[in-house]
Amino acid sequence: MSAATINPTVIGSAWKAFQDLLPVKLGTIQSNTQYKQVISLMNSLLDVVGNNENHALADFLDLVSQLVEDYESTLHLIPDASSHEVLRFVMEQNGLNQTDLAEEIGGQSVVSDILNEKRRINVRQAKLLAVRFGVSPAAFL
Repeated sequence: MSAATINPTVIGSAWKAFQDLLPVKLGTIQSNTQYKQVISLMNSLLDVVGNNENHALADFLDLVSQLVEDYESTLHLIPDASSHEVLRFVMEQNGLNQTDLAEEIGGQSVVSDILNEKRRINVRQAKLLAVRFGVSPAAFL
């Protein structure tokens, strides 16, 4: 569909209907309250989509995650880091070792594999780590 064939009236009413179905107004995040609501929506989508990149809501999850990332970048200048680097950093900041996270992540060997880049953090682990460290699950994905 080209820009010339877009019907603003149809799109506007569809967008309003879509927004009315959501628990939070989607758009550029303007406040900490809205941020928390969008994080909750993102977590709900993560529960449904998981790691399935072919899921019907995967693109929507990507969009919501981008809104969160954009807002977070206005709050803190966080350098790009891989998930294992983020995990290592928060462990160091909190004085934790691999054994301290073993139960949450799935064993000390799993923590070791993640830190040594032999394994990726999955959605379930990212959510547990996000709760523990008070950050967005996106930090670990």
